[in-house]
Amino acid sequence: MSTSTIENPKVVSREEWLEARKKLLAKEKRLTRERDALAAERRQLPWVKVEKNYIFDSPDGKKVLADLFDGRSQLIVYHFMFGPEWNEGCPSCSFNMDHTDGALVHLAQRDVSFAAVSRAPLPKIEAFKKRMGWQFAWVSSFGTDFNYDYRASFTQEEIAKDKLEYNFDLVEFPSPEAPGISVFYKDRSGIIFHTYSAYARGTENVVNTYNYLDLVPKGRDEGALPFTMAWVRHHDRYADGHLADADKPYWPKNALATR
Repeated sequence: MSTSTIENPKVVSREEWLEARKKLLAKEKRLTRERDALAAERRQLPWVKVEKNYIFDSPDGKKVLADLFDGRSQLIVYHFMFGPEWNEGCPSCSFNMDHTDGALVHLAQRDVSFAAVSRAPLPKIEAFKKRMGWQFAWVSSFGTDFNYDYRASFTQEEIAKDKLEYNFDLVEFPSPEAPGISVFYKDRSGIIFHTYSAYARGTENVVNTYNYLDLVPKGRDEGALPFTMAWVRHHDRYADGHLADADKPYWPKNALATR
């Protein structure tokens, strides 16, 4: 983890600070209004009917996509990077999910359910979930097309190519699994629609630790790292930095030498 310091901060009087703060506040308010407008535009995206009958493994047995709504009309799915051969879930996805449980009861009040989906077999998911102490619903899509269809997993044929389709573009990607968020709506007749997906940094909005770090003088302090989230560990591994997968399949290849 970086231990950089802040050099030569500009120190001014309270009056000068207040003047500068008000100028920044005007920009912050403008950004807030722009974010509200963007959220409204996001809600106006057209929908796509879900035609496939995806079946997931859950602690309560087999479940179809409709079951994950848990009686509500809206569903947020987090595509959690956890491959079938991996020994534990991705540290960065775990960092994201550490912010989830507290939101579940509030989401339910607004007709929203949440579920994480990974290709890892259910026993691996259950063991890792218990270790992390999480409560959110987490199911396995192992053996289904779900992750592939929603561009959060990639076939060996795709990986063998120079670039693959991710985040609505053709890009180089270091792992067969990728992070993402997909949103679905189920109407009164039971028809399910895909309404939205976000990938890569598009998932940052739900990581409140980053929102806090953006407030402090050193910010995220990631500039000197081999990649932005190289400092992140599972929340029970910050003392020793241990990762169970020696080849770190969830990280860029050029970062494998990092602890």
